Amino acid sequence: MSNTVKTLAVASAVAAAMVSQVNVASAQAKEKCYGVALAGQNGCAAGPGTSCAGTSTVDYQGNAWSLVASGTCVDIALPALADGTARVGSKEALDRDIPS
Repeated sequence: MSNTVKTLAVASAVAAAMVSQVNVASAQAKEKCYGVALAGQNGCAAGPGTSCAGTSTVDYQGNAWSLVASGTCVDIALPALADGTARVGSKEALDRDIPS
Protein backbone atom coordinates (compact mmCIF):
# COMPACT_ATOMS: atom_id res chain seq x y z
CA MET A 1 0.00 0.00 0.00
CA SER A 2 1.47 3.38 -0.98
CA ASN A 3 2.01 6.18 1.50
CA THR A 4 -0.64 8.24 -0.30
CA VAL A 5 -3.27 5.54 0.18
CA LYS A 6 -2.30 5.12 3.83
CA THR A 7 -2.49 8.87 4.38
CA LEU A 8 -5.93 9.02 2.76
CA ALA A 9 -7.15 6.12 4.89
CA VAL A 10 -5.97 7.79 8.11
CA ALA A 11 -7.42 11.14 7.06
CA SER A 12 -10.77 9.48 6.30
CA ALA A 13 -10.82 7.78 9.69
CA VAL A 14 -10.02 11.05 11.47
CA ALA A 15 -12.72 12.90 9.52
CA ALA A 16 -15.30 10.22 10.36
CA ALA A 17 -14.42 10.43 14.05
CA MET A 18 -14.74 14.21 14.00
CA VAL A 19 -18.17 14.07 12.34
CA SER A 20 -19.30 11.54 14.93
CA GLN A 21 -18.18 13.84 17.77
CA VAL A 22 -20.00 16.82 16.23
CA ASN A 23 -23.22 14.77 15.96
CA VAL A 24 -22.98 13.70 19.61
CA ALA A 25 -22.28 17.25 20.79
CA SER A 26 -25.17 18.56 18.71
CA ALA A 27 -27.58 16.01 20.20
CA GLN A 28 -26.44 16.82 23.73
CA ALA A 29 -26.94 20.55 23.17
CA LYS A 30 -30.74 20.16 22.93
CA GLU A 31 -33.45 19.73 25.57
CA LYS A 32 -37.20 19.18 25.62
CA CYS A 33 -39.15 22.37 26.18
CA TYR A 34 -42.90 22.22 26.83
CA GLY A 35 -45.32 24.91 25.78
CA VAL A 36 -43.28 26.46 22.97
CA ALA A 37 -44.33 24.41 19.93
CA LEU A 38 -46.69 25.78 17.33
CA ALA A 39 -49.68 23.60 16.40
CA GLY A 40 -48.51 20.58 14.43
CA GLN A 41 -44.82 21.16 15.17
CA ASN A 42 -44.36 19.31 18.46
CA GLY A 43 -42.05 16.40 19.21
CA CYS A 44 -43.36 12.92 20.01
CA ALA A 45 -45.50 11.97 23.05
CA ALA A 46 -47.21 15.31 23.56
CA GLY A 47 -49.85 14.03 25.97
CA PRO A 48 -53.61 13.47 25.91
CA GLY A 49 -55.18 14.48 22.63
CA THR A 50 -52.01 13.84 20.64
CA SER A 51 -50.34 10.66 19.49
CA CYS A 52 -46.90 11.67 18.34
CA ALA A 53 -44.80 14.26 16.50
CA GLY A 54 -46.74 16.94 14.70
CA THR A 55 -50.08 16.16 16.35
CA SER A 56 -50.54 19.11 18.70
CA THR A 57 -53.57 21.17 17.74
CA VAL A 58 -52.99 24.41 19.64
CA ASP A 59 -50.08 26.85 19.53
CA TYR A 60 -48.00 26.68 22.71
CA GLN A 61 -49.89 23.62 23.95
CA GLY A 62 -48.61 23.02 27.48
CA ASN A 63 -48.20 19.24 27.16
CA ALA A 64 -46.48 19.41 23.76
CA TRP A 65 -42.72 19.80 23.51
CA SER A 66 -40.07 20.78 21.01
CA LEU A 67 -36.31 20.37 21.16
CA VAL A 68 -34.58 23.67 21.84
CA ALA A 69 -31.00 24.71 22.53
CA SER A 70 -29.99 23.58 26.00
CA GLY A 71 -30.49 26.29 28.62
CA THR A 72 -32.88 28.43 26.53
CA CYS A 73 -36.28 26.91 27.30
CA VAL A 74 -37.58 29.39 29.87
CA ASP A 75 -36.12 32.36 27.97
CA ILE A 76 -37.96 31.81 24.69
CA ALA A 77 -40.12 34.84 23.87
CA LEU A 78 -43.78 33.81 23.57
CA PRO A 79 -47.01 35.81 23.28
CA ALA A 80 -48.69 36.50 26.63
CA LEU A 81 -51.84 34.63 27.66
CA ALA A 82 -55.21 36.30 26.99
CA ASP A 83 -55.30 37.65 30.57
CA GLY A 84 -51.85 39.26 30.13
CA THR A 85 -49.95 36.64 32.13
CA ALA A 86 -46.50 35.87 30.73
CA ARG A 87 -46.34 32.60 28.80
CA VAL A 88 -42.99 30.79 29.14
CA GLY A 89 -41.58 27.41 28.24
CA SER A 90 -40.98 24.71 30.83
CA LYS A 91 -38.86 21.59 31.19
CA GLU A 92 -42.02 19.83 32.47
CA ALA A 93 -45.49 19.54 30.93
CA LEU A 94 -47.81 22.49 31.65
CA ASP A 95 -51.57 22.66 32.25
CA ARG A 96 -52.10 25.68 29.99
CA ASP A 97 -53.29 25.88 26.40
CA ILE A 98 -54.63 22.31 26.43
CA PRO A 99 -57.24 21.74 23.71
CA SER A 100 -60.74 20.97 24.98
